[in-house]
Amino acid sequence: MREFLKSTRFKVLLAFIAFLVGIMIYAVTKGGYSLSGASFINTITKPLRFVTNSISVKVETIIDRYENADFYYVQNKELQKKIGELNQKLADYEDLQAEVEELRKLAVIKKKHPDSTFSQPAEILGYIANDPFKSFTIDKGYADDIEPYCPVTTAEGIVGIVIEVSQYTATVRTILSPDLSIASVCSATNADFGITEGSVITAENNMTKLTHLNINHKIKKDNLIITSGSSGLFPKDYPIGTVKSLGVESNGLTAYAEIEPCADISRLHSVFVITDFAGKKETDDEDKNSP
Repeated sequence: MREFLKSTRFKVLLAFIAFLVGIMIYAVTKGGYSLSGASFINTITKPLRFVTNSISVKVETIIDRYENADFYYVQNKELQKKIGELNQKLADYEDLQAEVEELRKLAVIKKKHPDSTFSQPAEILGYIANDPFKSFTIDKGYADDIEPYCPVTTAEGIVGIVIEVSQYTATVRTILSPDLSIASVCSATNADFGITEGSVITAENNMTKLTHLNINHKIKKDNLIITSGSSGLFPKDYPIGTVKSLGVESNGLTAYAEIEPCADISRLHSVFVITDFAGKKETDDEDKNSP
């Protein structure tokens, strides 16, 4: 013991303790407080009390977890059930909100075209695989008064025509397809008529084409192209798309315009089927081959 008290290690330890005590005394007296015995003890033991309190809280938490594990398990299950119920209500609310929005769109279309009869909103079940013209299937069929060659539209504009129908589903050919021709006219001039039909090249860019235009047409870029209603397969005055570019066919006799559809054909979620309209042609075998 004598050797330790005389050792350099003890002297260093003693100096360090004296340094800490000095810092504590300075911290207490700096604010003008007197250093009583109680305040001195409190100052020195404060760090120790902080540590012991922290340890005590942690120990109590651990003990509480073990003693009340069953209670917390049941409570957690109840909370999970309530969260599931709230998530379901949120999903139902979002579905209802989407349905209301679709019905609002239907009301807008009916107001613009009072002479047409529409189906309820038809949900897109899926696009036809490997079809570059983006044909798709809807969840409406014969049970909903839908027949082949009924036009299909959205609030934005015409998207295609029904080609196959079952009891509860139908397949739609889009305006991107070269197998669908629509008698069209420029709404700005109301005099430049043509045929809207797709092609492989234009479909790659989600576009279609207005062909058979008079070489002296007055159509300009961004003009709106609408249905003319002359064929009897599509009702009159429905938007098709806007003009993005103009050109002359290779024969030099007619002109054409590339059209961007008003509706984004590649991202449809729901559509409306036009089951009846003014000027509708009763389709015979010859008509059925035309689309």
